[in-house]
Amino acid sequence: MSKSDSAFLPVELLRTGAEELDISLNDDQIGQFDCFARLLVDTNRTLNLTRITQPDQIVTGHYLDSLTCLAAINIKQGVRVIDVGAGAGFPGIPMKIARPDLDMTLMDSSAKKLKFIEDAISELELSGARTVHARAEDAGRDSDHREAYDIAIARALADMTILVEFCLPLVKVGGVFIAQKSDASANEVDAARPLIGQLGGSIEKVRQITIPKENIVRRLVVVRKHSPTPPQFPRPFSRIAKSKHDHG
Repeated sequence: MSKSDSAFLPVELLRTGAEELDISLNDDQIGQFDCFARLLVDTNRTLNLTRITQPDQIVTGHYLDSLTCLAAINIKQGVRVIDVGAGAGFPGIPMKIARPDLDMTLMDSSAKKLKFIEDAISELELSGARTVHARAEDAGRDSDHREAYDIAIARALADMTILVEFCLPLVKVGGVFIAQKSDASANEVDAARPLIGQLGGSIEKVRQITIPKENIVRRLVVVRKHSPTPPQFPRPFSRIAKSKHDHG
């Protein structure tokens, strides 16, 4: 990984923000975060990855926001995690930098975004991280991925009723799905409860965490999987979307 004498990011903002989430970052990890931000901004000039490109906003709006997933529950060492709809690598890459022990899979349907993530994994020398090019509703029916992960995470990717059908089939019985939602998502989360039950899970808790250095509250919805997801799930996306429209 290339080192630089001057940091691109406001390092103290990142370090103290992480500490507010009970996450301690060493100098090497800070360097990885800094390198990833440079890659993000550089690649964003030619590939639309993010609207957030100012260094301080990258720290709060991408990095600290992503790290709230680590604060939502006590995540055991070495577990298998899948970031569903990883986009530009959030929250999966920041989680992997902060917790190198995690076995991290980043899945997206965009090959261009996955190429960026692969380049970042290589540049940051992140071992135990890989990408998967797939749609979530297809991966949930693939024996390589179905009920193969201890934790699935998704960052405000879609409505909760759609998210749970994308993500819960990927989670092992006993594992969890963590959905990063906005503070205004309470009704949406409640509406998803019947489907969560059908999929073999239940909402264990909803953590409200303020993103450090920001006045933004994240609702982290922790769904525990109690029994195998029935074989008819996940349905094709057209049926998932139609079901949401019919009930929503």
